[in-house]
Amino acid sequence: MNAKAPLVVVGVDGSDESVEALKWAASYGKSTGATIRAVKCWHYPWAMQTAPAQIDASVEQQIKGELEDAVKKASADVEIEREVREGHASQVLVTESHEADLLVVGSRGHGAFHGMLLGSVSQHCANNSACPVVVVRPRPI
Repeated sequence: MNAKAPLVVVGVDGSDESVEALKWAASYGKSTGATIRAVKCWHYPWAMQTAPAQIDASVEQQIKGELEDAVKKASADVEIEREVREGHASQVLVTESHEADLLVVGSRGHGAFHGMLLGSVSQHCANNSACPVVVVRPRPI
């Protein structure tokens, strides 16, 4: 009987912190045989409700390109699954955590204020995830 490889989900927003999280997850996956899934989320502001389908397709293509760039920056020598999901990152990642064995996020993303120790998405994930969470902090300069 073949055991299914553990699944590690990584939240990626393109920030340096999320690229570090992806590097960490790739290293972990290489040493444990885990499957790595990089997830990038996008959503419209609540006031817009929904957008026309052609805008959805255009935005999703741009987001896929940003996810590819982050994976290249991580320069991992393991296979990384890529997934683009519509929705707020904190909600999508907590939903993904129900399938995952480990959730990895950066300590802050693009929306963080300088000096914050923990961003709102990483804090939400740490408090609500269905699996263990690793919060990767940036390396000191």
